[in-house]
Amino acid sequence: MSQISTKLLVRFSNDFAQLLESEYDYNVIVKIGQQSFKLHSLVLYQRSSFFRQELTTTTKKNNIIKITLTDTSVEAFKILIKYIYTGTILLEGDKESAIFDLLVLSNKFGLAELVEYIQSYLIDNKAPWLKLKFAKVYSTSFQDNNFKALQFFCTDILAKHPNIILASDEFTSIQENALINLLKRDDLQIEESEIWDKVIQWGKEQTPDLPSDLNQWTEKNFLDLKTTLDQCIPLIRYFQMSGKDIVAKVKPYRQILGLNLWDDISTKIMDPDASISSTILPARKKIPVQLPVREVHFINSSSVINDEHFAEISSWIDRHPSKYDITEIPYKFNLLLRGSRDGFTFETFHRLCDNITLVVIKVNGTNEILGAYNPLVWTSMIQLNGL
Repeated sequence: MSQISTKLLVRFSNDFAQLLESEYDYNVIVKIGQQSFKLHSLVLYQRSSFFRQELTTTTKKNNIIKITLTDTSVEAFKILIKYIYTGTILLEGDKESAIFDLLVLSNKFGLAELVEYIQSYLIDNKAPWLKLKFAKVYSTSFQDNNFKALQFFCTDILAKHPNIILASDEFTSIQENALINLLKRDDLQIEESEIWDKVIQWGKEQTPDLPSDLNQWTEKNFLDLKTTLDQCIPLIRYFQMSGKDIVAKVKPYRQILGLNLWDDISTKIMDPDASISSTILPARKKIPVQLPVREVHFINSSSVINDEHFAEISSWIDRHPSKYDITEIPYKFNLLLRGSRDGFTFETFHRLCDNITLVVIKVNGTNEILGAYNPLVWTSMIQLNGL
């Protein structure tokens, strides 16, 4: 594009920015909470499939169309409406969580090109945050096929490091299609019996009114779980599991498999060379992967700082030119003292924190965090004066 053409587009964008600010000849009012935005149907109709639908189904009153939006923040809407009018957006400097919320809202408004752009921006520039919030990102990415880039980003990580999601407290809340996508992968680096355990855990969470004691389950309980896991059951590699695991883990739930599949599994345990009618899925490929050897380990988790803080602190200690990724942290951090748990006395501090330690303090009433690293020992002024 020529320099002249670029200048013309900038002028065009600025003119529409002024139209948005002036509210001249508006005919649409979008209300979010207590705040109202005076907008123009021509722009909204042409730029957003969401607003196109709203404009064609909402009745005018006094030549004004009123639209109320819920589950939408004013801050995010201001950014998106400016993009709708001007075709410009600036993400640098925004918090990762705000950018992610913007992605979800962009998809709601049908801004396909912006959805692609924000996904690329997050993957290229905010990968550590995506990993830190992996369960949320993974689940959200499978809520809509427009998030393909995030889906590929997440599943590629999961194939090598499945426990990122499987060991997460949020595992049972992931979307069914996200779980199915994971189970289909031939390169999933985890034992099949563990996959079975997690699938059963997920299925139980999605199936209401199941007794906690399996011995109390009725035929209906098993049928309900079978219905919940209908799309997942065929994806388990039963014939790649040991007989011991089949008996200990699968047999208690054999009723959800169907008689034919369970008979074939039992037959293969007794006679590995026997012919069966069930499809035998291939064993998952064990890929030689360099798993992360640098991890943050906690005896107790901190309520003041998170993984990203530890990554930054580690880079300061090493005088690293850039911040470590959260998967590359070269130190093991153990929480020695927590004020809310152990108290704030000098005696407690010296008893637990003398010698080489890192101290982090959050200032009451603010979000300010102060810290210090002591490579020697903590001691009192009296002791120092006596040296």
